[in-house]
Amino acid sequence: MNTTVSRTSQQQMRLLLEELCCDLGRFGHSGKGIVRIAREFEFGPGAFADIRVEAPGKAPYYMEVKFGYENAPLVSHLARKYGPGTPGTQDAEAVILLVDLVGRTDWDSTREAIQKVLRPGLRLEVWDEAELAKRLMAAFPVTIRSLSAEDLIDVRHAIDEAKGRIAFGGTQADYDHDPLKAELLWHFDYWRLRELREERGLGPREVLPPGDYQNVSIVLGDLCGFSSYVRDTPDPQIVRDCLTSFYSKARYQILNAGGMLYQFVGDEVVGLFGLHGDPALAARQALEAARGLLSVGNSVSHHWQRHLDRVQPKGGLHIGVSSGDLQIVSLRPYGRTHVGVLGDCINVAARLMSTAGPGEIVATNNFHRQLDDAQRERFTEIEPVELKNVGRLRGWKTTLAAA
Repeated sequence: MNTTVSRTSQQQMRLLLEELCCDLGRFGHSGKGIVRIAREFEFGPGAFADIRVEAPGKAPYYMEVKFGYENAPLVSHLARKYGPGTPGTQDAEAVILLVDLVGRTDWDSTREAIQKVLRPGLRLEVWDEAELAKRLMAAFPVTIRSLSAEDLIDVRHAIDEAKGRIAFGGTQADYDHDPLKAELLWHFDYWRLRELREERGLGPREVLPPGDYQNVSIVLGDLCGFSSYVRDTPDPQIVRDCLTSFYSKARYQILNAGGMLYQFVGDEVVGLFGLHGDPALAARQALEAARGLLSVGNSVSHHWQRHLDRVQPKGGLHIGVSSGDLQIVSLRPYGRTHVGVLGDCINVAARLMSTAGPGEIVATNNFHRQLDDAQRERFTEIEPVELKNVGRLRGWKTTLAAA
């Protein structure tokens, strides 16, 4: 196996393990209110936590997936992120480190070195292969024979079915994981589907029926300078790896905020909020997702730049947000598995996104009005934006630091 394939396989495994850790983070706090889980939580320029978990009434904690790291770089990475004076960790209680210990030498002294470089009072908790397997078995349940790529793919399939049972009801014996359920679990988080079933009585075919949906919030984000990054990347595999990372993390931010992942188009992501609920809540969820997406964009660009000789003039994500009425349309007769979405508000979000700079969110006035006072104050009004075939629109802008 060449080094490129080996690097790619290792990155894919870490991404999958991050997804599993996010699932465990939510499972560990189920029934305890809103759990906020962020991937690529940004401490500052060039410093990102793999995962941040914040549950009601508890101090936040961080999770770091470091399978495949050698001992010395492992200590260095954690010192840079969680050492004394690191911004963003002062209110945290712990760092959970997911690390492979089978075959690793000198672990006791490495663990001691890690604890010494952490901010005083920040507890270190280590999950090795056996601990991860035990926790997954308790949560879903699934059995992990090994952490090989083949076994992890089987684990992911088993967890998808377990999520389906949580979302749609049924026992392991009578549950049918059909294509519609699998598709809905791609577009929505399983806990959101369970809410729709329990609170609204919606079965799988009632979640996205064709029809009109009013006052939906749309978040549309796009990687800045994407063509330049692709042009200057010597190995096409790096492009694929960076995009897979973006897709995985961006999807999670939208789903975790309570939204629907509509689609990816190249380096662009579209999320919908408020298809089934209160517009004010949807606006808050959309803004939360947009903030998370900005961190993901910064992380992906930072990682990508490390593989390039030429310094890129810009990076991160720029985002357009709007709200308005949509139509959901079946893509084939009587079909609910594949749907399309139509609405001027999607075009407006796309146009506003094009006016946003790197790390900026530009929103319509209607969306801005649905936020609470504290959230509105974080935006600055911009000059009216002239949109072709639309007219001059009032707009509001914010950044990750302000939002």
